[in-house]
Amino acid sequence: MLTFQSPRSSRRTSAMGNPEEAVAEKNLGNTAYKQKDFAEAHKHYDKAIELDPTNITFYTNKAAAFFEEQKYDECVELCKKAVEVGREHRADFKLIAKAMARAGNALSKKEDYKEALNWYEKSVSEHRDPEVVKKAKELEKEIKEKERLAYVNPELAQQEKNLGNELFKKGDYPGAMKHYNEAVKRDPDNAILYSNRAACYTKLMEFQRALDDCEHCIKRDPKFIKGYIRKGAVLSAMREWTKAKRAYEDALAVDPSNAEALDGLRTCFRSNDEDPEKARERALEDPEVQAILRDPGMRLLLEQMSQDPGAVREHLQNPDIAAKLLKLRDAGIIQMRLERANGTKSSKTAQMVQYRILEHSMRDMPLV
Repeated sequence: MLTFQSPRSSRRTSAMGNPEEAVAEKNLGNTAYKQKDFAEAHKHYDKAIELDPTNITFYTNKAAAFFEEQKYDECVELCKKAVEVGREHRADFKLIAKAMARAGNALSKKEDYKEALNWYEKSVSEHRDPEVVKKAKELEKEIKEKERLAYVNPELAQQEKNLGNELFKKGDYPGAMKHYNEAVKRDPDNAILYSNRAACYTKLMEFQRALDDCEHCIKRDPKFIKGYIRKGAVLSAMREWTKAKRAYEDALAVDPSNAEALDGLRTCFRSNDEDPEKARERALEDPEVQAILRDPGMRLLLEQMSQDPGAVREHLQNPDIAAKLLKLRDAGIIQMRLERANGTKSSKTAQMVQYRILEHSMRDMPLV
């Protein structure tokens, strides 16, 4: 247990001491510290404190020696004492902040992360040192990650999922959502949980959130076909038929005979025969389509196509341009009838490059 003189006793000692001698002792302590002779360093720091107990630096230097000796409790206590002395004798804010940061470092070594973060935040409030700010942010992130991992429990996640499924079947979608949310928190890498929650979001007409969960599902398990089928269903509900078709095609790439994917794809082909103008209006709300139409280079190319369809052939050698044109075609913004040239390779990019344009008609395209 560390013992210290009272502030009143300190002032009396200071009056009897010699600050210059105290600094000399501190310097001797620093030399021993650099040589990792911490026992000798402590002797000189103690002597410096005895000669001038009002100097915060003597305390923080001694605390640094404790830190190097891995005596973290002693380090923290001495840093607290340094802060007390510094405040009483109006030390520079930077020195007080340094003592607080050192306490944070020691507490972090003890894996007392919340208390360490508390001291880092105190330090930053005294003086905003970029290094301490960085440590605080990293530690806060680490604390959150540890809390998240500590919360993970696949067995409880399964229980929550089952409860959610029961409520889902009863049509209580808000109630089911609460359980699905908890299940995801308990097992955040489980693709099935995102798929189930996506279904629930769809019932609640929260399509974008449903779509996000489908993406999370696919990312976690690219072979889980339900993720693609669910994505296709969500996009169909949003009347995004072209995107829905792609999702079902991705599902069929996993299982070519999957009945749900085949039915979904057939539905997309039937439903895509809607009024072209309505389809075009909806397509113009697509951010990807908007970005293509705002591109000056693409607008110039489309203008050339409207006047001379054959002029686009050389541009199709660029896979990026070919993909953009096909995106506009699928969205109904432009119309093209394409014929595959002889000798086409198997790759998708090669197919794009070897397409030959036979007919092209441009629709009016206002700025978006």
